[in-house]
Amino acid sequence: MVVKVDCPTCGRKVPFTAESRWRPFCSERCKSVDLGAWASERYRISGDARDDAASSDEGEAGRYEGSKTQK
Repeated sequence: MVVKVDCPTCGRKVPFTAESRWRPFCSERCKSVDLGAWASERYRISGDARDDAASSDEGEAGRYEGSKTQK
């Protein structure tokens, strides 16, 4: 028996098999719509607020750049 799941974007039933190219989505379009929603921050993972400057790569680079000596 093939397991079918609902497409997270449109709700259409999709077989959850290796042959389902876009699983769990029904199509490339639905996959792209979902990716766009994450990119535009419509979806968020709940948790404690954090200081982005302190934890980003840019923050790390700035910390090391300030410690360099100039010749």
